[in-house]
Amino acid sequence: MKVDAAYDEVLRITRREAKNFAYGIMVLPREKRRAIAAIYAYARRVDDAADGAEPPEVKRAALEELLVALDASPSDPVFVALADARERFGIPREPLAALVGGGLQDLEQQTYADFAELRGYCEKVAGAVGLACLPVYGSSDTAHAETLGIALQLINIIRDVAEDRQLGRVYLPQDELTRFGVNRLEPSPEFRELMAFQAQRARAHLTEGLELLRSLDRRSALCVRTFAELYRATLDRIEANDYDVFNGKTRLSTAEKLAVVARGVFR
Repeated sequence: MKVDAAYDEVLRITRREAKNFAYGIMVLPREKRRAIAAIYAYARRVDDAADGAEPPEVKRAALEELLVALDASPSDPVFVALADARERFGIPREPLAALVGGGLQDLEQQTYADFAELRGYCEKVAGAVGLACLPVYGSSDTAHAETLGIALQLINIIRDVAEDRQLGRVYLPQDELTRFGVNRLEPSPEFRELMAFQAQRARAHLTEGLELLRSLDRRSALCVRTFAELYRATLDRIEANDYDVFNGKTRLSTAEKLAVVARGVFR
């Protein structure tokens, strides 16, 4: 497959599956936009393999194939685009492999004892995305890139409590569930207090992670700020809904997302 056609496909995947990233990368130059889309499309493949309805052994085999494919001659459009992006920007293999490690962890571990354990998981599934994107943005600030990725994953965890529960997963640290007296994942004063605590942690990571902007060129900084602000707006929505992530509307509309993008562009 030709490289341009492969990039067209990963951009379609990003627009279809990752509205926050799709809005953010709109402001990037073409080559950077395509490279970030290739990284996202690979991460999407990993998520789909880990979260599908197939038996665990089938999921495990699919994830291991995705790892092997990083070193094989590509024919699939996602891997054609990713191989080209890796060559152009020097994207390292390690964070891409870490994404697969996070997917495998999802097959083996459904709960997390404390935040230290959860953070290790977040480093694999989200911090690794930040590290993979960093060469594309043209920065070497690995610490803040990883922290920003973790912040976005923490917001996802808050937003997706109900969805993850259906998959048999509880990412909220078990010691914190106990500390706040939350015995069941359902609306209650205790649950709201716990979620407010989780939101505070996510905001602290977001603030720290956004120090990454200091090392980025103007358009890369605008991209990162845009999708970070989209996640922040989602957290604001959840907070305004009193942390009702079971029945409340937690996702932003297209108009709301465009408004966030416009504020960033004209800031």
